[in-house]
Amino acid sequence: MARAWRRAAPPAEDPAVRSRSGIELLDVGHTYGDRVVLREVSLVLPEHRVAVIGSNGSGKSTLARLLNGLVLPTSGRVLVDGLDTATDLRAVRRRVGFVFQDPDAQIVHPTVAEDVAFGLQNQRVPAAERDQRVTEVLARYGLTEHADHPAHLLSGGQKQLLAIAGVLVMRPARVVFDEPTTLLDLANRRRVGRVIEELEQDVVVVTHDLDLLAGFDRVLVVEDGRVVADGGPDETVGWYVARMS
Repeated sequence: MARAWRRAAPPAEDPAVRSRSGIELLDVGHTYGDRVVLREVSLVLPEHRVAVIGSNGSGKSTLARLLNGLVLPTSGRVLVDGLDTATDLRAVRRRVGFVFQDPDAQIVHPTVAEDVAFGLQNQRVPAAERDQRVTEVLARYGLTEHADHPAHLLSGGQKQLLAIAGVLVMRPARVVFDEPTTLLDLANRRRVGRVIEELEQDVVVVTHDLDLLAGFDRVLVVEDGRVVADGGPDETVGWYVARMS
């Protein structure tokens, strides 16, 4: 189990190297009031697909939210392509999209097409390009015929696909998923799993769905606010399951 316990390499100090390393956490800690949620987390995440697993309350969702500045570290720094989430938040969020566990928390406009277009409007993307990008992403996720339908009337699986479409239409380089399959039935869990598997973007997925992790490059186990295991999915998931048994 040596690889499951390897310590992440320290972040590079050379800015040219740092800019290629993707996401970095530098001795990061986070507290909510007096409650310590994360402590002394240092990671470099250059891989294409990274998963974060752990029990409820371990700190994994807070870790995910740090990656695009939804949460800012109480101590330490989070860098995306060398940009600090505390000082370059807008630029970071252009690079890192975030998909919530509950799509209703992400869907803000009445119709499907309007909801997907919302972020592009905020970025002042020209109307013709905006319409083209919305049309493309709705077709990609089988939502074209629902474009003018009320978003709140979609099924649970369709809502999750809509939330994903609303992120991907922004063309981020990376996408963070926080428990993307928890509220879905088996068929839709598998469908969302295939969507994640086919993405060209780098992904970080927080999940309890261990079946989702086949083929991932790296799995982190978070426990009591620390990364306690870090390695390939076979060994790390096996170690985690044995620990939880």
